[in-house]
Amino acid sequence: MSTETEIRDRFWKELSHSPFVMVSLQGTQDHAMPMTAQLDANANHCFWFYSSKGNRLATGGPAMAQFVSKDHDLFACIDGTLMPETDPAIIDRYWSHDVAAWYPGGRDDPNLLMLRFDLGTAEIWRADSAATGFFHKLFGGDARKGMQEKHAEVSL
Repeated sequence: MSTETEIRDRFWKELSHSPFVMVSLQGTQDHAMPMTAQLDANANHCFWFYSSKGNRLATGGPAMAQFVSKDHDLFACIDGTLMPETDPAIIDRYWSHDVAAWYPGGRDDPNLLMLRFDLGTAEIWRADSAATGFFHKLFGGDARKGMQEKHAEVSL
């Protein structure tokens, strides 16, 4: 049986293995776009994205992010607030050769924008891809019972 804490911990573990999310601003008709989350093990209340000042997310505000783990056995929908990150130490902390490839002007590129995603709540689901899920389907068991242990609404 999974507790909310176990599901939340599993979410952070899976996100660290594949930090790609689809992000959109709430209240707009804009589609979500893929972003790479910059994670800090000591900051489980937020994560960051390198972006550009012309990006449709640049205005910030209430946002949603969707996540699917590499093995497609964990899904999450996260709400929060996007806002510009202005702390140079944070911007420098995650700077890498991969990030630099996106900014011709380097760390001082005038188009560079880092966004902080302050996390609110998340709805997280674990998929039942194990043999027990298969047997529920095969023998007509009630799959809904098992899902109660694999779903949680959590504060992040």
